[in-house]
Amino acid sequence: MADATLQKDRHIKYFLRCLKTLLPHHYTSGDSNRVLLAFFTVAGLDLLGVLQTNTTAEERQGYIDWLYHCQQPSGGFRGFTGTIFGDNSVRNSDNEAWDPATVPATFLALETLLILGDDLSRVDRAACLQWLPRLQREDGSFGELLGVDGKIEGGRDLRFCYCAAGIRYILRGKQPDLSRDIDVNKLVSYIVSCQTYDGGLAESPFCESHAGLTYCAIGALSFLRRTADITVPVNVLVPKTHEFETLLRWLVSRQTAELDVEETDEDSLPGDKKTESAPQPEIAVEHKPVPERIQNLPPIIPSEESRKWAGFNGRLNKIADTCYSFWVIGALDILGQASLIDVASHRRYLLEKTQHMMGGFGKCVGDPPDLYHSYLGLVSLAILNEPGLATVDATLCASRRMVESIESVNWWRY
Repeated sequence: MADATLQKDRHIKYFLRCLKTLLPHHYTSGDSNRVLLAFFTVAGLDLLGVLQTNTTAEERQGYIDWLYHCQQPSGGFRGFTGTIFGDNSVRNSDNEAWDPATVPATFLALETLLILGDDLSRVDRAACLQWLPRLQREDGSFGELLGVDGKIEGGRDLRFCYCAAGIRYILRGKQPDLSRDIDVNKLVSYIVSCQTYDGGLAESPFCESHAGLTYCAIGALSFLRRTADITVPVNVLVPKTHEFETLLRWLVSRQTAELDVEETDEDSLPGDKKTESAPQPEIAVEHKPVPERIQNLPPIIPSEESRKWAGFNGRLNKIADTCYSFWVIGALDILGQASLIDVASHRRYLLEKTQHMMGGFGKCVGDPPDLYHSYLGLVSLAILNEPGLATVDATLCASRRMVESIESVNWWRY
């Protein structure tokens, strides 16, 4: 079989098209999270190594200015600039609850500014670091935003924990006494309480394991470990512990050759004879014992041919999905275990099954490309050293150049 090829030129055209022209109407529902779309687009071009050459200095400065327009006076960044308050669009303490800063938008705005070469000098660092602890609940989890009367809104979700830990990592630097800090140990305790019986981590305690949320948990712990502030035991990061080994087993088990849902007759089973459909008499519903033919079904074993393409799913018994290539491989890379996957079959899955002819990646086999799956598909390939892509910091979900950018800002050099 010929080696699959990354169509780099087509990916560059795809991301430039998304950056400089109107997005398809399907993105309308995500307009209030435009900072997210900006991150995927700008970071994608950076990963492809063309951000500086295919955009002008004036364009990049325009993107930076737009992001700063999303900054809130009371701390943090909002997701877009679409809300207008009166004739002069002045935001104040009376109306900012209508258009609040959010934890995800703040984290991604900071990352995008760094990718664009900004030094974060216009970030109201003190206000942001004072705003962040107000979003932490008593159990250690983080909400998404502050609503009316300062009430924490949003679920107890590991995504917000990851973004909060990332904000803290970027902004605290080597001046730790600038403002009131979050409760790091409570956050760590909440994260590890989300690990389930099978080793993965869930949205919150007692929920189902999920690959994306597992990455968020490991990424958050990685941010906190970089600042050496964890004082409670974190076995999930310690090799040879039960927590670490079960997590590793669960992550590796996410690689699957199941790439699509087969269309079958819901009323038939393997071995059933096909019959012509005919009107069926009405029968009373009653509980019956499980038929022997169902009890003794043989296990479904992928053929040798199908195993040439193996992506990753996010939960048990799901088909492969491009984004989980990163959520799983990113978590494994943070743990130093990315080599455990079948790299060749994963690469073929992305480049032959979900890479689109017009550039970008689709969610599943045959799907059109979108920014979310396109960027995460590229990042997962970059982690595995795909030629033509920048090296990646899995914790930041961006090129390693960002680490250098973070450590070059004033509060890191102090």
